Amino acid sequence: MTLQLSDSVHAQITELCKEGDKLVAAGQLEAAKSKYIAALKLLPPDHHAWEAATWIYVAIGDVHFRLENYDKAFKCFYNAVQCPKGLGNPYIHLRLGQLYFEQKNFDKAADELTRAYMGGDIEILMEDDPKYLEFLESRISM
Repeated sequence: MTLQLSDSVHAQITELCKEGDKLVAAGQLEAAKSKYIAALKLLPPDHHAWEAATWIYVAIGDVHFRLENYDKAFKCFYNAVQCPKGLGNPYIHLRLGQLYFEQKNFDKAADELTRAYMGGDIEILMEDDPKYLEFLESRISM
């Protein structure tokens, strides 16, 4: 069962995230992060139960990833995978794999990158630094 937000809260969250996305596109990452965090704060207290939390954590995590704040990015994607539709999401597994790689936890990196590859095909690994694809190719037969 998926929980439903009220229309007004959903609209506010959607608008804040759109504003955040525009700021990311303009390279204003810190301002974007503030918009996403404001959106997250609009969720009810048990925010991990809400599907909106999944994509808000992904958005915040992406900002941290782009800023190379890998520990904070990892926490966001770790939270996202525990939210509705997070587990099995190829993009979330891609980022977790990349972050495990950056933490030099290569076994977990290989596991998460394999999940991303299996769920999203080779293209998902071709959008970022080629080091992640090269690493995965050294670990599995593709």
